[in-house]
Amino acid sequence: MQINSALSLITINGNIKKITDSHELQSYINKIIQEHDNITVHLVDSISMPSAVIGYFNKLVLKDDIGIQLKVGNSQLYELLQDLNLTSVFQVSLV
Repeated sequence: MQINSALSLITINGNIKKITDSHELQSYINKIIQEHDNITVHLVDSISMPSAVIGYFNKLVLKDDIGIQLKVGNSQLYELLQDLNLTSVFQVSLV
């Protein structure tokens, strides 16, 4: 997994699969939300999203009032987020 950012846009290449990936992503986002209350996360080619990341995003939206827009590049991940009824919570779009 590789993470890059520009202001409030975070781009992730590769799969988020290890617990260390989840921790790295959370740490990265924690720094960004200190300056921005809306973020866009572009998951270029990830085919899955660990429950730790979903829970973290859910906390950001529902508890911390951070707006999240997820742009996913994989249709299977998009369908997973649809099945979990998270497309409106995370403002998910397929790109």
